Amino acid sequence: MDYVILIVIGIIGMWLGYKLAVRRRGFVAGQTRKKAENKERVLRLFREKQKVVNNDVEELLGVSDATAERYLDELEKEGKIEQHGKTGQSVFYTLKR
Repeated sequence: MDYVILIVIGIIGMWLGYKLAVRRRGFVAGQTRKKAENKERVLRLFREKQKVVNNDVEELLGVSDATAERYLDELEKEGKIEQHGKTGQSVFYTLKR
């Protein structure tokens, strides 16, 4: 009888694990899609303005300073934008030509 209970608990545990994994996969896909949309919004901002600073991205997307910086870093690594300046308030970005 004890083995039957353990087997049932094991099956329920595996089923719950599967359901959580499927749900998590959908969550990650949604985050990836949102990130791509936000990066496209940032690129549209570059087409409107010649120079973009971190604060512009923060305001556009309603994100933190660190998140705005991550978006700009990723776009720079993808070769789409170029950073001018090293650190601080003098840093700005332009579309790469």
